[in-house]
Amino acid sequence: MAEPTGVEAPGPGSAPAAVPGAGTGLTTGAVARRLGVSPTTLRSWDRRYGIGPAVRAGGRHRRWSPRDVAVLETMCRLTSAGVPPGEAARVAKEGSGGAPPDAAPARAASAGRRSRAAGTLPLGDVRQECRGLARAAVRLDAPAVEEQLADAVEQHGLTVAWQEVIVPALHAVGRKWASSGDRYVEVEHLLSWHVSTTLRRHTRPPVPRGGGPAGPVILACVPGEQHTLPLEALNAGLGELALPTRMFGAAVPAEALAAAVQRLGPAAVVLWAQARSTANLPLARHVAGTQWGVKGARRQPVVVLGGPGWAGRSAGGVFRPTSLREALDVLAGACGAAAPAGRR
Repeated sequence: MAEPTGVEAPGPGSAPAAVPGAGTGLTTGAVARRLGVSPTTLRSWDRRYGIGPAVRAGGRHRRWSPRDVAVLETMCRLTSAGVPPGEAARVAKEGSGGAPPDAAPARAASAGRRSRAAGTLPLGDVRQECRGLARAAVRLDAPAVEEQLADAVEQHGLTVAWQEVIVPALHAVGRKWASSGDRYVEVEHLLSWHVSTTLRRHTRPPVPRGGGPAGPVILACVPGEQHTLPLEALNAGLGELALPTRMFGAAVPAEALAAAVQRLGPAAVVLWAQARSTANLPLARHVAGTQWGVKGARRQPVVVLGGPGWAGRSAGGVFRPTSLREALDVLAGACGAAAPAGRR
């Protein structure tokens, strides 16, 4: 993962192209995607605070000029920093030239310093969609978060959306939370909830076990581990490949996991450990050594270790994929199914 640097306004090269036939103005949808807000939020700001476009094509359709977008960017920065929307709107408009020269710059500069201190996330060189998602999460704008996530999966597919949009945003929020005490915990919780919701929406119904010898893929967090989002993404990806799974989720006791392996005879077992303190190599070795079936034709599962908790740990006969795409390829092979060549 790239080292992040911050969620700031898009640079000169990142602005979306103007809408054909609309002069230099941008549509509300294009501006919303750029800033990571929902179109409903933009219309609400226009109605309540006068943060609206200078041009309305045909008297109704909004067309946002570069100056309009600059006002919105200031509004987004200030609300992300916790400035009340009414005050943020006043500062944003004053900074665009609507107030006496001596008052507006000082107030905008003060609010801008507050925004940089509290409203930025360390993101780095990431997709524009990731920046939009992070901005929406910091503002606690749930409708915009939902829309950004849905658009990312629709445009890029589940694997790319997870690896290049969702994961960088989650990591940035996690780092900000870790460096700010209990601040931003609400951002992390809101973003995680909506990511989980999006993954569930794109998870196909459980696939029945076929008549072949390969069993399902078991997905489980090791004892003491509560981070399930990566397993939810993997479960959704396996569903796209029509591979049967059994999702057990967070903190599965060792005895329960061992019993499930014996009962199901899985083709593979994925063990997730987010922290080194939860990574349990003896458990992984035990699962990898579990056998079932008739004598002379006994089988063992492929064991896949996921998560940063396993870093630096070695166990013979197990896999440690470094991405969702690689994990899907490993598990497809374990189940005797080839991943589609065109999978994104």
